Amino acid sequence: MTVPNFTSVLFLCVANSARSQMAEALARARWGDRVRVASAGSQPTRVNPYAIGVMRERGLDLATHYSKSVTSIDPASVDLVITLCADEVCPLFLSNAPRLHWPLSDPASDDPTLTRDDMLERFRGTAHAIEARLAELDA
Repeated sequence: MTVPNFTSVLFLCVANSARSQMAEALARARWGDRVRVASAGSQPTRVNPYAIGVMRERGLDLATHYSKSVTSIDPASVDLVITLCADEVCPLFLSNAPRLHWPLSDPASDDPTLTRDDMLERFRGTAHAIEARLAELDA
């Protein structure tokens, strides 16, 4: 299954704050206008500042992004759904679109022992994992 066979991709996670937002930005940068890319979550919150920072390091701007509910996405507009949940329950998306599951742990954490640098490394690792999976789709 390669992305050129699709005109639209939806990335889903729970909060639409980190993994799916980063995937959306990285996919848009990779595929440009060839593929329409969106992201959403089952319990949208806000875009995580660490996601914004790590994408900025890659020259991508998430400052205007906001968390969206999966219910705001028209199922008929999606050709491929990619879920990014690991330990959580992934959002349901009722459509006939093919699905891929990329189980990535949420880089966000409330652990008070993690430093800012620790958090940035967690988010960088997630971004790197997403980039590797996007490259596999193009292979």
